[in-house]
Amino acid sequence: MGRMSEESLPADALPEYAERVLEVAELIPPGRVMTYGDVAEWLQEGGPRQVGRAMALYGGAVPWWRVVRADGALLPGHELRALDHYREEGTPLREASRASQGHLPRLDMRHARWDGGAHDEEHP
Repeated sequence: MGRMSEESLPADALPEYAERVLEVAELIPPGRVMTYGDVAEWLQEGGPRQVGRAMALYGGAVPWWRVVRADGALLPGHELRALDHYREEGTPLREASRASQGHLPRLDMRHARWDGGAHDEEHP
């Protein structure tokens, strides 16, 4: 039995897994982030690559900047847009070192990472 390709889906259809990924992205509070792996663990299905693919294909209508790489690096090609969102929301950042490419900051994952708890603590 073959897999249904994304091209064969109706334009308004959203794969069930992608829909679940987007629902989690919408739960992440402003100023906080989850990694691709965190989202997969929350869903108890898939892995970081599957979450990343769902976000890349369907994440434009949700706060995509809140689902990130585990190393805190900004999403290549979207760094400046994401950085605007992070600054607006007060997401904890680590200043870039002079050696870093483009001198862009990284997310401070220790302080920005959200564990999905119902009562989010204030972050610095």
